[in-house]
Amino acid sequence: MKLISHRGNIKGREIENENDPQYIYEALDLGFDCEIDVWFENNQFYLGHDEPKYKIKEEFLTQNQLWCHAKNLQALHSMLENKNIHCFWHQSDDFTLTSKGYIWTYPNKELTKKSICMTNEFKTNDEISKCFGVCSDEISKYKNYK
Repeated sequence: MKLISHRGNIKGREIENENDPQYIYEALDLGFDCEIDVWFENNQFYLGHDEPKYKIKEEFLTQNQLWCHAKNLQALHSMLENKNIHCFWHQSDDFTLTSKGYIWTYPNKELTKKSICMTNEFKTNDEISKCFGVCSDEISKYKNYK
């Protein structure tokens, strides 16, 4: 079971820290994967939810534990050029395919063994057993299911 921190959050939303590289490293150090929001503007990568906020190097995005959510077309295109970056694009689609073949799944949609279940609700063991991983702002609640 992959446990994926949503924007670095572990025990609930901390909007002021979301996508901050230091906050991401803290989640990674605790053993979680992280979903991050990536922008590409003026030949530069940035992290940030609503806008480019934290300037980062491309190498940062190649870490195996990162799930890079492209926030603009340029970010998606640029990340797909680097085969070491695991990325995807979605807005409110029921399902989207990541560059490594996983199904990023909108909350409360059908799950498969290749699904990443996006949720802010604690799921039961039966629900969790249907998917490859869970992405949540409260991912620490799922540690016992690992």
